[in-house]
Amino acid sequence: MAIDRRALRAQLIARREALPAPARIAAAESLADRLRSLPALESAGYVAGYWAVRGELPLHALLAGPRRFAYCLPVVQDDRTLRFGPWRAGDPLLQNRYGIPEPDLSPDACLAAADLDLVLLPLTAFDRRGNRLGSGAGYYDRSFAFLAGRPRPARPLLVGIGYAFQESAALDPAAWDVPLDYVATERELIDCS
Repeated sequence: MAIDRRALRAQLIARREALPAPARIAAAESLADRLRSLPALESAGYVAGYWAVRGELPLHALLAGPRRFAYCLPVVQDDRTLRFGPWRAGDPLLQNRYGIPEPDLSPDACLAAADLDLVLLPLTAFDRRGNRLGSGAGYYDRSFAFLAGRPRPARPLLVGIGYAFQESAALDPAAWDVPLDYVATERELIDCS
């Protein structure tokens, strides 16, 4: 039986947004521990993350303390794809058309999706096969479409980020969906290969 993607998305976003701040902070700290156990993070040069909105699992705990990688945030392009701007706490930000902060950089100062080593993608739902339900706009799927059909894992490594309660028994992927290599929650790191 096919799931109603729109209804599932609405239900899980509402549940995510209802989480109290202390629960989000605790989940972010546990998530950081899971991500630090990922060998690819140690050797990554460029790691893309996101600015958490609408109750998404924040990445701030991963960024605390020393790290070897350059952290990048997505920058929305006019062609409905993403480029990724290097960012450090304190660097200037501006709000994009969706009200999400992104680095205040010219497009030529941002990296293409293929230039990244590892990408931490927000998700609304996931399954253990690496299928991801996003926010519905398709920016990540369009940006990483070049990975479709390639043997996995490939560069960049795609790691979906979400709360454990966002797991679904099985999601039927749409034709344009790009599968994840891993999913990281506050409880575990799931290898989807």
